[in-house]
Amino acid sequence: MNATFKWLVLFRLFLCILTVTGLAFPTSGSIELFGNDKPDELTESQKRIGAIIENPTLFPNMNAYENLAIHRLQKGIPGQERIQKTLDLVGLADAGKKKTKNFSLGMKQRLGLGIALLSDPEFLILDEPTNGLDPTGIVELRELIKKLNREKGLTVLISSHILSELHQLATSYGIIHKGKLLEELISKQLDEKCRQHLQIKVDQPSKGATILEDTLSTIDYEVMPDGTIKLYSYLDDVRAVSSTLTMNGLLIEHLSQNGDSLESYFTKLIGGQDHE
Repeated sequence: MNATFKWLVLFRLFLCILTVTGLAFPTSGSIELFGNDKPDELTESQKRIGAIIENPTLFPNMNAYENLAIHRLQKGIPGQERIQKTLDLVGLADAGKKKTKNFSLGMKQRLGLGIALLSDPEFLILDEPTNGLDPTGIVELRELIKKLNREKGLTVLISSHILSELHQLATSYGIIHKGKLLEELISKQLDEKCRQHLQIKVDQPSKGATILEDTLSTIDYEVMPDGTIKLYSYLDDVRAVSSTLTMNGLLIEHLSQNGDSLESYFTKLIGGQDHE
């Protein structure tokens, strides 16, 4: 896995995350990390991963520096200077002697992220990183994640049920339901699927496209392989589209407004209400 700007967001993936990080073992299938799939190689590859899974383990009566110092020793990470660099990176350099038990939830999330970053990982896994945060905390954490990717070139995997938040971060998506990967797509493909449009089916698609350009003066449309036309303009004037096509001798077989939010697209993909 390279360190280019690539976000892979997998929904409902807790057990998979545990398996990838070595905290659980697969009952079937295989795991490959950084091109390695043998047990000994996987153990070494897992050292190149940083992760926050559920709530990070913090020592409530210690300050941020002391918490990172303990975790550095536990993980055998060389170089005490890593502690201050990490505090600077996650925005906790000014936390001073304040004990962790007195941290806000956002500060605790930042400290948890610092623990995951102590080993200077190449691959960062975040499980529900914005869970419980207020709007300000969500924005701050989002910007921090972007900064980490931009400045350190980290590949980041986020597992979350807050789909609207993911839509502001991710460039690649994988949707998993009941242990199966249902779909994998990049953000452009997802935007196209979710974008509001008029779905038009006429008896002469080529002529229909010509009419849209010449008469309605729009090129904001696509002709799909099955001949269906997706028109992204005129959403508020369906009557004009219908009457124009009809007056130019086309038979309209279907005309409807389509497009989903990320939430509704996800629900539809996993089978309506059956999404336990």
